[in-house]
Amino acid sequence: MASSDSEIAKEFRFFRVYKDGRVELFEPYCEQIPPSDDPTTGVRSKDVVISSEPPVSARIFIPYEAQNPNQNKLPLLFYVRGGGFCTQSAFGPRYHNFCSVFSAQANAIVVSVEYGNFPDRPIPACYEDSWAALNWVASHVSGNGPEPWLNDHADFGKVFIGGASAGGNIAHTLAFRVGSIGLPCVKLVGVIMVHPFFGGTSPEEDATWLYMCPTNAGLQDPRLKPPAEDLARLGCERVLIFVAEKDFLKPVAMNYYEDLKKSGWKGTVELFETHGEGHSFYFDNLKCEKAVELINKFVSFITQL
Repeated sequence: MASSDSEIAKEFRFFRVYKDGRVELFEPYCEQIPPSDDPTTGVRSKDVVISSEPPVSARIFIPYEAQNPNQNKLPLLFYVRGGGFCTQSAFGPRYHNFCSVFSAQANAIVVSVEYGNFPDRPIPACYEDSWAALNWVASHVSGNGPEPWLNDHADFGKVFIGGASAGGNIAHTLAFRVGSIGLPCVKLVGVIMVHPFFGGTSPEEDATWLYMCPTNAGLQDPRLKPPAEDLARLGCERVLIFVAEKDFLKPVAMNYYEDLKKSGWKGTVELFETHGEGHSFYFDNLKCEKAVELINKFVSFITQL
């Protein structure tokens, strides 16, 4: 008979669970790159510690020109990475490069949060860490927060939340909290969700999220399947949802779009579809034609004010 330390009890898309409770991630390692001054994009980045216990940090991106004395204050994007709630890092190449390109093209500050991943930090750590980081950003609204780049250069009347995949799901929860709890003196203008995850994709995907969140409320958990009353309370004016034709998450993103329109929320929601592509395709080559279209739409949503 196999010992419990080698006998598999459950297997999910990103990990397996052994009978002794041990969790093995299929992709446990995520390459990380340091912050830098990037002459290609003209964007500078740095890492900041938001909390040591629990551990929450972020990478901040700012265009070189922001530090010109004649430069107006810049819009701020609070960015939430993806990774299925259990892999990837804000310090990985895919998110670093995306945020750097976006910061340059939108002439905006980006704060990319590094939240805790399952299994070290089970859900709801991702939501709580991101909310703590967003409140840390808001602590700079009077110009006396711990980070000079935000004190000196961020326009807190033009704040956006953006998220990719799992990060799109987290972005929804943050916007709901802003609408319910508030974020004093900060104007959340819009939320951008790129190929977001929600419940209902498949029984397997639902089971994965439920397993990663031991305190879940079942398939109707509002973080998994937002009810109309939560959608109606989003604390922003505009929402942009990206879908991809071949993305397995497209149906739940479309459902979210339709549900939001019917919820009674007073804002405006827009849908942008990329044809012929799958989930998170743009990270493979930010310079390909369809990735450029996606980034341009993302940028225009921020800059159209």
